[in-house]
Amino acid sequence: MGFFSKIKEGLKKTKEAIAYKLNKLFTGGVLTDDFYYELEETLITSDIGAETTDTIMERLKDEIDRQHVRDTAKVEKILKDILVELLEENEKPEYSYPLVIMLSGVNGVGKTTAIGKLAKKFKSQGKSVTVAAADTFRAAASDQLAVWADRAGVRLIKHAEGADPAAVVFDAAQSVKSKKGDVLLVDTAGRLHNKKNLMEELKKIARVVERELPDATVLNYIVLDATTGQNAVSQVDIFNEAIDIDGIILTKLDGTAKGGVVLAIAGELSVPVVYVGVGEGIDDLEDFDAKEFVNGIMDGQQ
Repeated sequence: MGFFSKIKEGLKKTKEAIAYKLNKLFTGGVLTDDFYYELEETLITSDIGAETTDTIMERLKDEIDRQHVRDTAKVEKILKDILVELLEENEKPEYSYPLVIMLSGVNGVGKTTAIGKLAKKFKSQGKSVTVAAADTFRAAASDQLAVWADRAGVRLIKHAEGADPAAVVFDAAQSVKSKKGDVLLVDTAGRLHNKKNLMEELKKIARVVERELPDATVLNYIVLDATTGQNAVSQVDIFNEAIDIDGIILTKLDGTAKGGVVLAIAGELSVPVVYVGVGEGIDDLEDFDAKEFVNGIMDGQQ
């Protein structure tokens, strides 16, 4: 199943929440203040958020005036173009190999699963992948990661629970160097009750990576749970205080009607969505595509 099929299926609940309301608005007729009010209300209540909705509505009205549109049926294409443009403003990070991706995220967002899926994705591209179990704080975190690493067919470097995360990353970096590996995925702790400790821990890990793999591209990705809606946006703000986030992996998109949060993230944060989880299988992590996403939530029409 290709991205379009998967994203269309995965966005079914979001589409049911948004497309039905939009379709009623785009049935044709003269543009009125009521139309704008109902459209704005639909966007806000679809987890797109007030701030991003304001941006969308401002751009929409400017474009409608520029094109001299007077019929509601013609607004749909304009709205789609604006949503795609909004999603594409934050460019995905470019990288070369060796590549180190440090993954952050609070407990319960599906970080371990996302790492397993990401490992499988790179392995399927013919890359040599190593996973570092540097979340030594959470009980059984490395054991869960071991299951996914085994499923993906990649190396896992882990230490005992409570070990120094930087030491785990050091050993993983040594393994990558000795085996001339391509990709190192680092699972970091997700505890937020002590941001100062988290910040220092992540900085220490970053120093180890920089010292041991000086030629590597290093990216910081945060894993977010789409089912949390607007709460996902606030999580990015918190982690951004500790690290500069380069990209977002959005999980559980198939299990929620709150897929509109993708637009909120694009509008409020200068961080691109890089991957989306659209199912429970190990292959159900897809590169994010703005046009396919917008078509997926607006009834899949061109």
